[in-house]
Amino acid sequence: MIGYLRKAARLFHPGSKRTIILPLDHGLSEGNIPGLEDLGSLLRGVQHLPTQGVILHKGMVMAHANEIRLDQSLIVHLSAGTRHGLPSYNKALVCSVQEALRLGADMVSMHINIGNDLEDRMLSDLGACVEEAHQLGLPLLAMIYARGGQIVNENDPSLVAHSIRIGAELGADVVKVPYCGNNQSFARAIASCPVPVVMSGGPRSGDFKSFLRSVRETLDAGVAGMCIGRNVFQQENPAKALEEICNLVHGKG
Repeated sequence: MIGYLRKAARLFHPGSKRTIILPLDHGLSEGNIPGLEDLGSLLRGVQHLPTQGVILHKGMVMAHANEIRLDQSLIVHLSAGTRHGLPSYNKALVCSVQEALRLGADMVSMHINIGNDLEDRMLSDLGACVEEAHQLGLPLLAMIYARGGQIVNENDPSLVAHSIRIGAELGADVVKVPYCGNNQSFARAIASCPVPVVMSGGPRSGDFKSFLRSVRETLDAGVAGMCIGRNVFQQENPAKALEEICNLVHGKG
């Protein structure tokens, strides 16, 4: 088996065949947001739970690599933009695949937004990074959202389906998208994608039980797992919230 495919396969739980990824890259885009003030304590507090991957920017990898379990995939995020930028949907490369590999990455990830005047450059970045990552034996997770001046509703089912297709067409090994709220459309888009699709957790929900219902809906639609940050680390008890998600995804809930 090709090296990057072996690494991608290790992202999935051997029993459930699904994955739970904890994205902790929000500090670059949002600043010192609630829940991420003490990243080390957060990582230690959820170490015992069956999560399969953690996403970090390179500086936080250097600071906290020892707090990531050896059986977890270390995913180094390659792209970034801040909420202060103009336009705020711009994502630029801030880490190379080679640097991520030197830091011990098992996988790399990047975020691109479609439906805006910078779409061409972000699509070009994704295509180039997929090629570079595969040449170096690393899989790539593509986070794809419809955001920008041409977008009215970023959760529109047709846009989410198109985002899934873009990831597949450009060779990503895992595609992360938001849930569109339409299970039939979502299920069709997932079924037509040759690589695993994971759901984005989105902003913190004030009703965690309702959020868990959306997790169940997406699992029923065929997603291969969850990539949830704020609905874990911004909950009152992150470990308890993550445990409930793990039980659902891995078949105990």
